[in-house]
Amino acid sequence: MPETNTATTALALGERTFVRHFRPEDAEEFTASARASRDLHRPWLFPPDQPDAYAAYADRLLRDRDRAGYLVCSRFDGRIAGFININNIVHGALRGGALGYGAFAHAAGQGLMSEGLRLVMAHAFGPLGLHRLEASIQPTNTGSIGLVRRAGFRLEGFSPDFLFIDGAWRDHERWAITSDMAGGITAATAG
Repeated sequence: MPETNTATTALALGERTFVRHFRPEDAEEFTASARASRDLHRPWLFPPDQPDAYAAYADRLLRDRDRAGYLVCSRFDGRIAGFININNIVHGALRGGALGYGAFAHAAGQGLMSEGLRLVMAHAFGPLGLHRLEASIQPTNTGSIGLVRRAGFRLEGFSPDFLFIDGAWRDHERWAITSDMAGGITAATAG
């Protein structure tokens, strides 16, 4: 993707990545990457891997006021490296949301999601006006735990039988970060 196109669609730019919203025209690339990443995602994550499922998923992220969805893309070629969603957004006294995310296999282990998460945090703590982000992670998902730990999240607790995933109630660790803990992260410092 040429840099000029990146600049017009990006919500935030990092050194190697940019984040932008989901678009209907991303269905083919997103679903192909989800199918190619099944071994990486299972048993923790089940992103839409068919165009009709993607269409419904992206529509909810674009339409619902209590969600925000971001694609993490490579600045080198524009490919979607992964996604980060903020779900259950609550304003008022809480001003927080719950993260859901996944890297795609072709980009895993390259640090792109770490940079993308910092960009999303800058957007959440800036334009979205949030104060707190939480991530609930199954204890055996060491990659996901490493991602939030590198971003400065702290472990706040353990919840047995917390979420129903892949046919069973799964234990989760609860990780969180506040805007104060993020140390004034901005899009300019996220890269």
